Order: sequence, then structure tokens, then C-alpha cells
Amino acid sequence: MLPRRLLCPCTRPENGETRLLQCLHLTACLPRPCIIRNALQHWPALQKWSFPYLRATVGSTEVSVAVTPDGYADVVRGDRFVMPAERHLPLSHVLDVLEGQAQHPGVLYVQKQCSNLATELSQLLSDLEPHVPWASEALGKIPDAVNFWLGEAAAVTSLHKDHYENLYCVVSGEKHFLLHPPSDRPFIPYEMYTPASYQLTEEGTFKVVDEEAMEKVPWIPLDPLAPDLARYPSYSQAQALRCTVQAGELLYLPALWFHHVQQSHGCIAVNFWYDMEYDLKYSYFQLLDSLTKAAGLN
Repeated sequence: MLPRRLLCPCTRPENGETRLLQCLHLTACLPRPCIIRNALQHWPALQKWSFPYLRATVGSTEVSVAVTPDGYADVVRGDRFVMPAERHLPLSHVLDVLEGQAQHPGVLYVQKQCSNLATELSQLLSDLEPHVPWASEALGKIPDAVNFWLGEAAAVTSLHKDHYENLYCVVSGEKHFLLHPPSDRPFIPYEMYTPASYQLTEEGTFKVVDEEAMEKVPWIPLDPLAPDLARYPSYSQAQALRCTVQAGELLYLPALWFHHVQQSHGCIAVNFWYDMEYDLKYSYFQLLDSLTKAAGLN
């Protein structure tokens, strides 16, 4: 089945936030993704966050960088769930690599979560809001984390879900999302994997090293861009959505929605994670997950 395209039903009004609150209240009751155009026009970051500006403002700041041989971090490789190598590099070096002025083994992606914007790049906080006011009002809370994303076109986020309401804001470039609703859980395979991490050797090659202190990790082995339907035939019944989020736009991605993410080269984004409500919707998903496992649909 061909993926469907996600439309953009909301636009940030010039004279207030009423329509946005109504839109998000609706999606909070019946969670579904929503792209909001012109959501970030009042952010200084939208005009300021060029590579020269970042180099001048935070170029000497060391940031956590995920490094992988092929751009896939947190991904199934064979019988292992493999996490990226992590390096602390000056942001200016990352920018140099992105612009082709320097080389570094593997694919670089600034994707450290746990509010890396505040902990590693706090000089940039004044260029945007600390939260999204109308979203915080609609959700009844402030975000748990604000994360900064910057990377190469080859950097890919594998298919997964989060227990957060996600407001994903693209500052420059564009992000490409492939989405599945939680109701697709019976068609999306999970398996248990031994956790491991990439290690970057002095020769610039990668090796996979087991994380012996960690327990096995449940993860999705399927690549939605090239699904192995012979091995996972049920995935053909899943209902994928595709959307592209462009600079100045905000994607509301409800908690528990599965998502796979690609990007344009050098794309800069910020996302806000709001803790989900563990309410009836969560209970329904847990029931669906339990029934899926009991039926052996994985």
C-alpha cells in the first residue's frame, strides 16, 4: 500500500493563538499529527541561525555528536541494537564537515537529547522561546526537554515511538517524516536485541562493542523505506503517512506515533518534548500491544 500524504490543516494566525489552541485541543482529544505553517516567524532564530552565525556565536563550544558509519543511530544491525559512538567536538568542526571544509570518519549528527540546547548551547536560547506558549496552555504543562538537531543528509532516525508529545520545529532546511499511528502496532515488528555501541578506532574505522551491563532492548528491525515483506508480511497492512516539514513550520507529533526521520543536508531543528498523559489512550495502546504479543503477531 502506498503511503498517504499528511496535509497541513493549521496556520498560525496573525492576530492571536485561538485557532491554534482549538486545533491542538482537538488533536489532544483525538491525537493526530498536524503541521502548523508560519509557527516560528517571530523567532529570531529563523533569520539568525545561519552557519556563519552559529560559528561566530557558539563555534568554540563543544557539543555531543553521534557518529555512525552509515548515518543510522539506534538501529538494528544483525542481532544487535547498535547505538552511535559519541564524540565531543567544537560546533565549528561539525559545521566545517557539513560544508566540506574538513573531514571526519563516519556521519555526524548533533542529536543529543535530554535538553542539549540548554545544557550545551545555552547561548542560543535567547533566539527562541523557552517553550511554545499556546502548546503549553493546550497541554497543561511545560516541556521536559528542548533539543537541538543538526546533521548531514545521510543521518537518519530509525522507526520508533516516544512517550512524549513532540513539537518539532524546523529552523532551516527540511525534515522528512514517515509516520504510523499507534493503531498500526500489530503490523510493526518488535524483537529483543543485545545492546551495543559503535566505537571509533584510531584508524578511523568502526567496531561494534556489546554493552554488557545493559539488558536486552526491544526495537523495530524493519526499515520502512525498504521493508522486507517476505520476513514481515503484516507490515503491508500498515497505514503510513509521509510529510515534509519546512523551515518556519512546526509538526505536532502525538505521543506513541511511530516515526522515521530523514533531513536535508545541514538542516537545523529544535524540538520540545512534553510528557504524555498516561490516560485512557495510553491504556488502549498498552492493551493493543499486549494483544499483539499474545497473538504472536511480532
